[in-house]
Amino acid sequence: MSEGGIHVAVARARAGMVTGSVSATTAVDAPAVVAALAEVMDPELPMVSIVDLGMVGDVAVDAAAIRVELLPTFVGCPALELIRAAVIERLARTADPGQSVEVVASFTVPWSSDRITAAGRAALATAGIAPPTEPADVRCPYCGDGRVVMDSAFGPTQCRSLFYCRACRQPFEAIKPV
Repeated sequence: MSEGGIHVAVARARAGMVTGSVSATTAVDAPAVVAALAEVMDPELPMVSIVDLGMVGDVAVDAAAIRVELLPTFVGCPALELIRAAVIERLARTADPGQSVEVVASFTVPWSSDRITAAGRAALATAGIAPPTEPADVRCPYCGDGRVVMDSAFGPTQCRSLFYCRACRQPFEAIKPV
């Protein structure tokens, strides 16, 4: 399933309009898999799903297996095994009897912060985390002001930096652009 197809499947799943062809051998299709994956939250950013983070690459479904390609946000991401286990656990409930679940991490198509959906960016901002932008364009997620300074390039995880807003005096995290 292409990247555009994944975003369409997510939108349809959220709207309750999951559609797609169902073969005679399996009742599970790619849009149903993507809808299930939209329920898997990132363990380091629990307000946003791996689908909204753009971590889901290719999805393939046939009678024998559901195959999902994950696009890690960073090389050496410490949460990758937790995410992989959560995906396997969630898809095991979606799979047909006898259908296996295969999840691989791949850097063939590199993840980029541009893959984060509008819903993902909104969820991050609501949680007080600035969505990824160029460092000069970071805005405070609390007041929206651009008068911010980076306190540290190193945040609580590899993908976040620490900032301070001079307008509302709130410290906040920002997702690093990749």
